[in-house]
Amino acid sequence: MLGLEYFKFADVWSPVFLAFMLLITAGYFVLIGPGGGKWAAEERVPAGRKLLFAAGMALLYLAQGGPVELLGHMMFSFHMISMALSYLVAPPLLMLGIPPWVWRKVAVFLAGSPLRQLRFLVKPVAAAVVFNGLFSFYHIPAVHDYVMLHFGVHRLYYIVLFIASGLMWWTLVNPLPERPGAQGLKKMGFIFLNMVLLTPACGLIIFTKEPLYATYSDPNVWARAMGYCVSGNPAMLLSQFGGPQFFGFLEPGIDQQVGGILMKFIQEFIFASMLAYVFYQWYKQENRGGDDEELAVQLAGAHEPSGGREQSEVREHTEVRGQSEAREPSKTREKPEARVIQ
Repeated sequence: MLGLEYFKFADVWSPVFLAFMLLITAGYFVLIGPGGGKWAAEERVPAGRKLLFAAGMALLYLAQGGPVELLGHMMFSFHMISMALSYLVAPPLLMLGIPPWVWRKVAVFLAGSPLRQLRFLVKPVAAAVVFNGLFSFYHIPAVHDYVMLHFGVHRLYYIVLFIASGLMWWTLVNPLPERPGAQGLKKMGFIFLNMVLLTPACGLIIFTKEPLYATYSDPNVWARAMGYCVSGNPAMLLSQFGGPQFFGFLEPGIDQQVGGILMKFIQEFIFASMLAYVFYQWYKQENRGGDDEELAVQLAGAHEPSGGREQSEVREHTEVRGQSEAREPSKTREKPEARVIQ
């Protein structure tokens, strides 16, 4: 099964990370339940929100600690699937799963802390540039290989990238409904901007036929990187498997191109779906305004008293008659005077 059978249970499923994610999930349910106090009682969390949060946590675990994470160290295509799940799928699910009253408390806390100096990062353009810039910078071959070979840098970079993805998704999700956010054309422009900014990095990966990353093409570099996610001596990996090609069913160059295509396809699918939804909402709202005005005029006419309508008709008839007489030629008014002179 893609080579996972050669590794221990702990290497594939990361029990420590699983326990950490389960602890956070349990804390979430305690917070929205008895631990939330009067706020949780006033704003009960529907089952849909709970399901979204649980789904987000499950996908994040699979991408960062489960089988997808291990496969991402052996095949670049799975690495890109892991990135897509971690930063394009899981964050909006988690943000939508957290009730608004929790976000209000977080916003109050941040407003009173030194982190308020970084509030400009929530602005749409800044958030889009920061996230897509960090993502593209990470996939520069030299940067990617360095991060993969240094565990501390790897974890720190992934945390920063996750926070940046949350800032980017804030504009699209807007978990605080009382706070004004981008709507209509502005939100559509923001979605389009994100679709464009990620294109250069994916394009470089897709259209380069030669392997760019030593992590997936050089057996020695691959073994060192694998040493951070599996137990045992990395040298044993070389003697047992020879390199990442043992697990891949594609050549490294083709696997790299497939990874770029998968990343771009997932991003385009998510953002194009959101773009269609936002456009539909904007179009419906624009047309609803005109329909409301027409309906108001009809209702006003329907509720006008009959006596008022009769008076209005008489007034209109009088005005039309007066205008007709004013346009009558002057000679018709002079005829009676001519008969007297004769």
